[in-house]
Amino acid sequence: MSAGTVPVAGGGLKQAVTDGWLIAWRHLKRVSRIPELAIMMIIQSIMFVLLFAFVFGGAIPLPGGGSYREFLLPGIYAQTIVFASSITAVGMVDDVSKGLLDRFRSLPMARSAVLSGRAIFDLIYQFGILIVLMASGYAVGWAWHDGFGNLLAGIGLLLLFVFAMSWVGIWIGLSMRTVESAQQVGFTVIFPLTFISNAFVPLASLPSWLRPFAEWNPVSTLTSSIRELWGNPNPYATENFPSEHPVVMTLIWIGIMIAIFAPLGVRKYRNLSR
Repeated sequence: MSAGTVPVAGGGLKQAVTDGWLIAWRHLKRVSRIPELAIMMIIQSIMFVLLFAFVFGGAIPLPGGGSYREFLLPGIYAQTIVFASSITAVGMVDDVSKGLLDRFRSLPMARSAVLSGRAIFDLIYQFGILIVLMASGYAVGWAWHDGFGNLLAGIGLLLLFVFAMSWVGIWIGLSMRTVESAQQVGFTVIFPLTFISNAFVPLASLPSWLRPFAEWNPVSTLTSSIRELWGNPNPYATENFPSEHPVVMTLIWIGIMIAIFAPLGVRKYRNLSR
């Protein structure tokens, strides 16, 4: 091999999996070196739990009755999962601006590893935060009631949503040129999704012109799904497909997001020239 020639990656699927895990491990080591990233994410989520459970909880009655805290916590879990895409976007922009992606592309490694490694890291990172949140929720009065199998099914659905949102974040991160712009785009999209939903209030309390959006909102279907799986209060605004089949609708949303944003993210990565 002549000097200056970059070796070509080989090994097919096996190398792609191995390299993806190596990139994920690189991200995990970064969290251990900068622990405040995870700490602030956990504090922010716990803050929402305390604010809504103790400040607003008594002022928000549930149609049909039930514990507001048990109604609230699945919404907090869903919100945390959705906000993960902003963290992904910021991380991707940061890697691009520092030239790390250019370095990875010059190495004899699978081209898919940079993106798949980021998605694997997001799964592990968000799973750890979710466990901490669930323990905190249990301490303030949340519980599940439909068996251990449904508890695992709800966690699995949340992690599938993490994977889908990772690709949204990857695409946003590769499309933006600064960390600030990635944050602004992420929050501009995420805030309406989380607050025009059933995460914090029953859909019946929303204005009639907002309800159709809120009912079909993926945050609403995810929140309804885990409430249904865990036996938590789950009032519906109207009878429609998302309300009657939230798990199926959430899986459809997950498939749509991956089908749209994974190819877009891969294309952005291949055409990256900064």
